[in-house]
Amino acid sequence: MGKINSRTLFVTTSPRTPEKMIPEIELLIKQFDGKTWNTETQVQFMNCLADEDFYLGEAKNDPAFSARDRINRAPKSLGFVVLKPKIKATPAGEQLIVSSRKDEIFLRQLMKFQIPSPYHNPSDSASHFYVKPYLEILRLIRTLGGLTFDELQIFGMQLVDYHLFNRVVSKIKKFRIKKKEFKGNYKKFREQYLMSELKRIYKDDLAIGNTKTRESRDASTYNFLKTKGRNMHDYADACVRYLSITGLVNVTYRGKTISIATDREQDVDYILANVERKPLQTDNEKEYAEYLGNAKNPVLLTDNKDLLAIKIKTQFPDTEFSETDGLDKLKDLYSTLLNEQKEQNIRQKVNEIKENKLYDDIQDLFAHIGDRDLYNAPLLFEWNTWRAMTMIDGGDIKANLVFDDHGEPLYTAGGNKPDIICDYGDYMATIEVTLQSGSRQFESEGESVARHLGRLRTNTNKPCFSLFIAPVINNDCISYFYGLHRINITTYGGKSVIIPLPLSVFIKMLASSYKNDNKPNPGHIKRFFETSARIAEKAKSEREWYDAIQNHAIHWLE
Repeated sequence: MGKINSRTLFVTTSPRTPEKMIPEIELLIKQFDGKTWNTETQVQFMNCLADEDFYLGEAKNDPAFSARDRINRAPKSLGFVVLKPKIKATPAGEQLIVSSRKDEIFLRQLMKFQIPSPYHNPSDSASHFYVKPYLEILRLIRTLGGLTFDELQIFGMQLVDYHLFNRVVSKIKKFRIKKKEFKGNYKKFREQYLMSELKRIYKDDLAIGNTKTRESRDASTYNFLKTKGRNMHDYADACVRYLSITGLVNVTYRGKTISIATDREQDVDYILANVERKPLQTDNEKEYAEYLGNAKNPVLLTDNKDLLAIKIKTQFPDTEFSETDGLDKLKDLYSTLLNEQKEQNIRQKVNEIKENKLYDDIQDLFAHIGDRDLYNAPLLFEWNTWRAMTMIDGGDIKANLVFDDHGEPLYTAGGNKPDIICDYGDYMATIEVTLQSGSRQFESEGESVARHLGRLRTNTNKPCFSLFIAPVINNDCISYFYGLHRINITTYGGKSVIIPLPLSVFIKMLASSYKNDNKPNPGHIKRFFETSARIAEKAKSEREWYDAIQNHAIHWLE
């Protein structure tokens, strides 16, 4: 049983992207079903996981701890697996592995997640918890017509008991009024408001000087409150990510707002009217596991055949189906229609990009990539680079992203693949982006970029190249990629042409593409990579090569 010491709302934060747990659950059940979950099997699980293509990470220091972190958190907490007395998938876990409607599976489980439970029991120093967090946050979004991320962090995370709902709503409305009245800098206003709320929440700790945190030796009041604020931020972020996978909410990353998707308002209203707000009261872990792992509860609007039929006719009036079609057939039809709608939305956006209609928007977003206030900047960086490469055009440009029903980025798909793959017919290119800097940039990205490129070269049997883009390029990356230009490494399929470019230089390449009378074609892009290879062969040092390729990039279409 996990102890919760928090005074604010707790939700699962690992993995950050919920879909990434699916292949790990499948691996666990395939290899360890019926076994005891102990240190030995936990280490074995991590060894098996390390051999999988989808695995991203390391567990060298304590593999057993890493296994527990991956399985005991979201997979167990959301009812997809049970680990006592033996490892097995619940009915919900089995459905998650095989179902094509994974958003529906996640939605049911999120609506049941509760505190307290036999899995999560508050300590004596924690708040009195009595809530289904995702259900009440969904209610909050619907009631207020949407939330900003700041409102979710500062106030939504105080919803530790569903009886506090109206109080939290009132707090948010008051915050909005005061924000309109405030004439100064919003960041300062937000910081002062957050600190004021934190002082109220932790007044008992502050009164007795209980301000030591696990994260720091600094026991000052300021550091204590800043730490608690960061924790609230992390839980709010996780809440948004998990709700997003249900398809019920839209997230605007630049405006940092969360709202109910227009075509899913009926679904949300059905849930809010029919799902029990009171947590299940039981101390019996077996009883709770059976309740949580039930793949049929709670009942959703789409479980009602008549309501689903009306929904299909309303959203897709040109679609025909038989009144005798069963519920599962209607669900599959609705899922297919949503996927087709999503693909159509993506194609429409791609056409707008190729027609240069979004050039200003793309450049504007690049200009703000480094802003700390930009929500989920790594996702936006990858998505915006995909848009930029699509605008430069000349090939089939695919991003390793999952899009929502409206064609907006939802999350990175993972799977140990390049961020972007460009197919130019007779050759391929990968695009890798990162916001990391310093030594962590090389440690996290360096080898994987070369590995992705080598794997693509092996799988396609075509010439392959790569662009590595970051706001600032670390010197170790420059040296490493320069060496790969010159050294024939069998593992990577020979010499590897990987060009590291600062984002500022890539922005200038994009501007040249937009302003040039002749639109770039695959030949221009291939020539850019081949020029890098020639410069590297003649250069006397990595710095000489790097400076020269940057200069060439600025003038790449001349």
